Amino acid sequence: MASKNQHAFADTLKTFKMASGKSGHVYSLPELAKNYPGVNRMPRSLRVVLESVLRHSTTGGKTVTAEHVKQLASWAPKGKRTEEVPFTVSRVLLQDFTGVPLLVDLAAMRSAAARAGQNPDEVEPVVPVDLVVDHSVMVDYYRRKNALQMNMGREFERNNERYKFLKWGMQAFGNLGIVPPGFGICHQVNLEYLGRGVHKSKDGVYYPDSLVGTDSHTPMINGIGTLGWGVGGIEAEAAMLGEPVYILTPDVVGVEFKGKLREGCTATDLVLTVTELLRSHKVVGKFVEYFGEGVATLSVPDRATMGNMSPEYGATCGYFPVDDRTIEYFHGTGRTDDEIDAFKSYYEAQHMFGTVRSGELDYSEVLTLDLSKVTPSIAGPRRPQDRIDLDHAAARFKELFTAPMEKGGFNMPAKQLDYRVQVTLADIPPVGQDDLVAASTAKSTPAGAPRNLEEMDSNRPVLEPRQHSAAEINCRDVSDEECTLGTGDVVIAAITSCTNTSNPSVMLGAGLLCKKAVELGLHTHPRVKTSLAPGSRVVSEYLKETGLLPYMEKVGFGLVAYGCTTCIGNSGDLSEEFNEVIKRENLVTASVLSGNRNFEARIHPNVKANFLMSPPLVVAYAIAGSMMVDLTKEPLGKGKNGQDVYLKDIWPSSAEINALLASAMKPDEYRTNYAKIKSAPGELWKEIEGVTGKVYDWEPSTYIAEPPFFDGFTVKKPAANDSGSHYALKNARVMALFADSLTTDHISPAGRIELDSPAGQWLVEKGVKHFAFNSFGSRRGNHEVMMRGTFANVRIKNMMIPPTADGSRVEGGWTLYQPSGEKMYIYDAAMKYIKAGVPTVVFAGEEYGTGSSRDWAAKGTQLLGIHAVIARSYERIHRSNLIGMGVMPLQFKGQDSWESLGITGKEQIDINPPAKLSPKADVGVTITYADGKKKEIAVQLRLDTPIEVEYFTAGGILPFVLRELVA
Repeated sequence: MASKNQHAFADTLKTFKMASGKSGHVYSLPELAKNYPGVNRMPRSLRVVLESVLRHSTTGGKTVTAEHVKQLASWAPKGKRTEEVPFTVSRVLLQDFTGVPLLVDLAAMRSAAARAGQNPDEVEPVVPVDLVVDHSVMVDYYRRKNALQMNMGREFERNNERYKFLKWGMQAFGNLGIVPPGFGICHQVNLEYLGRGVHKSKDGVYYPDSLVGTDSHTPMINGIGTLGWGVGGIEAEAAMLGEPVYILTPDVVGVEFKGKLREGCTATDLVLTVTELLRSHKVVGKFVEYFGEGVATLSVPDRATMGNMSPEYGATCGYFPVDDRTIEYFHGTGRTDDEIDAFKSYYEAQHMFGTVRSGELDYSEVLTLDLSKVTPSIAGPRRPQDRIDLDHAAARFKELFTAPMEKGGFNMPAKQLDYRVQVTLADIPPVGQDDLVAASTAKSTPAGAPRNLEEMDSNRPVLEPRQHSAAEINCRDVSDEECTLGTGDVVIAAITSCTNTSNPSVMLGAGLLCKKAVELGLHTHPRVKTSLAPGSRVVSEYLKETGLLPYMEKVGFGLVAYGCTTCIGNSGDLSEEFNEVIKRENLVTASVLSGNRNFEARIHPNVKANFLMSPPLVVAYAIAGSMMVDLTKEPLGKGKNGQDVYLKDIWPSSAEINALLASAMKPDEYRTNYAKIKSAPGELWKEIEGVTGKVYDWEPSTYIAEPPFFDGFTVKKPAANDSGSHYALKNARVMALFADSLTTDHISPAGRIELDSPAGQWLVEKGVKHFAFNSFGSRRGNHEVMMRGTFANVRIKNMMIPPTADGSRVEGGWTLYQPSGEKMYIYDAAMKYIKAGVPTVVFAGEEYGTGSSRDWAAKGTQLLGIHAVIARSYERIHRSNLIGMGVMPLQFKGQDSWESLGITGKEQIDINPPAKLSPKADVGVTITYADGKKKEIAVQLRLDTPIEVEYFTAGGILPFVLRELVA
């Protein structure tokens, strides 16, 4: 922070008093408002940004100046957005799937600096960085008492090389903290522990907590009034190395909540309703801020659920102001009295404490939602915004089954709605109902499960290729009908994700529903793979204390992990027999999960219909066993005495849930749990031995490899980079044509690696057995794997490929190599184009790059030699990532699209940028069709701010930052 005499607004530095009698310094927004009165009516989320700009502004600096303060302090709700804001965050949050490649980049930057004769120690985070290991554990074992220990054992075996690298990072970077595996999901850990409300500088200045995270669901922290959002790993690297996060001055959409949720409705129902509302309203690139009387009726975990799904409704953040409910939550989760005193007093001193009333602040626009109108809901089968009323869910599934794909359907014949296939199971040893374990590893199972995670290392499971699912084991003892698979069958049911497991009301609700189900004699359908993976150890503690966990285990929802699991695609596999039948018969089966995303092939590559819902509804559908059961009218199953049991018979009341809520808010439980991060991280973690040294020794590995992003790095930027002609393309070929809503999961999948894919074949060549492939997400530290996995999702559809005879689109990472028209993998075509010196481009529709903050979706694009993407519109994070990797994002103007222009993929493309690149400039594009005809159009350069132009001309954010560091 700049010293006082250098500060552009030194007169705003004031003293504030705390309730305890202590005092502190603050850069006062009320003081600034004396000259800029609009600050008093500015949305609270934007004031957090303004405080950061005010605190960092200097009179002689270039990064954050007095002009930036004046511009933002003069924010007009409906003004034209042309100015960028340099937002300096307090800290950075990472998870391991994105954090490992980020550390790989930092290690590569140190290596590049050393090769350039510079001091590698200059590459060092200047703000606190926390990496939570939560994305690596898979659901291999379930429905057994020690599934948690078995899954963690396999996690450590699979990821030993990655965890060794993390151990190197811990000793190499002084400002990096790591939360080891088994503590929970990064956003829930952030909410319950890492987020402290306010910070204090060395010279006694208090300032609000703020962050960016390398996971798109970082806005979950908005639930406690902490401003934060997701960015790509490359942008996060810049932030942790001292660069501000540059954003275009945003619109702020105010969402007013009125009334309160009615009996039987959950925060999950609310967030699915909000996602549907805001996605249709188009809030991409905007802040969303919640206000009104209804906000006060929502607990902090309810609010965190709203913030968590900000990327699903398209907003940068979903912010809730700090109020008494926030303070109540801080007390309940074990924050100290001094922290809470400073937190509340600071926000009061800044006139930012309390629920915002209707008409109190100015927003760019206001939407209103009556909470009492929210109904029980699910969302799917492919997108979170496709909400369905629960009482219409069965009928909607049947409609979509026969609907064409362009209308979100499965394009299946109506006669197959009742189609069922007998499953022939492998000859495996019978396993008791109370000891459901993968038969092939039963020999390595300890007789008694370790008492806790710290003791689990003594009998570590052996990594073996063949795993049988609980479904095939269960089927031994059930009727022939239950040993079949058919349309709409639920095959995966997961209580998963920080979105909902952070919320005690829905978790206790699921436990109570399980209790009532057991008491009435219900059980989950035997073909369903069930799992419980909370985002925090505290969840299992209060479920035990309330006596609900044993009932959940009896229904099939026993603990399998403390991590993301099914929500990110780590659901583990189904049985070989189930997979074979689903693929052979083209069955539309379903998963149900309490997560935030349900994109194609995300949950499991063979499960086509995926539905989001609250944890109690996950249990209900697991019991019913089919999406074609109307839970509001039809029985879930037969009870003990053969009687029909309906959902209403086991649904818990609000009074029953509220009676148990106190068990989830015990401060000592939170303090004790999170103290173990340092005092008792677990023997498995302690056993990991990382290499030492400030510069990483790049040993041969299929997990960790030095990326080529800094090959040929020069301390000075080449002069040619500043010329628009440097980025002109001549006779570029089309790599792919994509429709609307192509997700980053499509571009860079996180899940399983197929044996016959380019990535799978590369691993085989390196001696890796198929069963040890792990996932794409776990191998993001190796560019050779990831570039081969780019555009390799098994459900991606390249419209260059002609449809099949029945009109359906070919799925998988294929393209037609031009001019021969030969069908081949996109990776193989890319290597041929690169060898021939031919640049390539991608065309796409609306919302290109929606979904995760996955920086490998941009890194892989660059490594495949794709120089530009031309789309109808972009999702915020992916556009930023493309710029960060030096890939040119271009946007069609007006009603133009690749379809309207008649582009088939056989064309050659010329791109002619202006001589000097500037934000949102027009770029000329010439399309040469196969018959020789030409068409010229103008597209918009989606470099939206001057700093984005600088990043792009530097070759990307990473070379830009490295030059800044060593200059």
